[in-house]
Amino acid sequence: MTRTVAEKRATFRAMHNSGCFVLPNPWDAGSALYLQTLGFQAIATTSSGFAWSVGHADNTLPCDAVLEHLRDIVNATDLPVNADFENGFGRDPAGVAESVRLAVDTGVAGLSIEDSAGDAAAPLFPIDVAVERLSAARRAIDETGGDTLLTGRPENFFVGARDLVTRSRV
Repeated sequence: MTRTVAEKRATFRAMHNSGCFVLPNPWDAGSALYLQTLGFQAIATTSSGFAWSVGHADNTLPCDAVLEHLRDIVNATDLPVNADFENGFGRDPAGVAESVRLAVDTGVAGLSIEDSAGDAAAPLFPIDVAVERLSAARRAIDETGGDTLLTGRPENFFVGARDLVTRSRV
């Protein structure tokens, strides 16, 4: 069975509407295919797993390499793919929007963007900036047809802010 991108996105949306499900993380096309044979209904890329598999640290690969990886995973399987799209590959909302358009073009069914700024002194974007970046990502998705899911992923736990109330004050 070969599903179109639209079919994969519709399936992924229906899965979200029906409740909880397991979303395993392949690091390459082979592991994506293997997870499909195990009966999973969708998969999500892993930025760290992919980076480590090519000898790099997490959050160090350029956007072009991540986009190529997303295409490889999407093309390898009939499953909907959610992209771990790190911090959106843009320092400002316009940059995030452009990167998100490119990610949507790979055929992913969804993508997550974190609020990590990549700066040890200020590890998270201020909440208002994080919201602006997510809003730009959503607009970019809507301009491409709007059927790709978007998840905002707070990284507060990784920097010691244990809950979202604390995160909103960072």
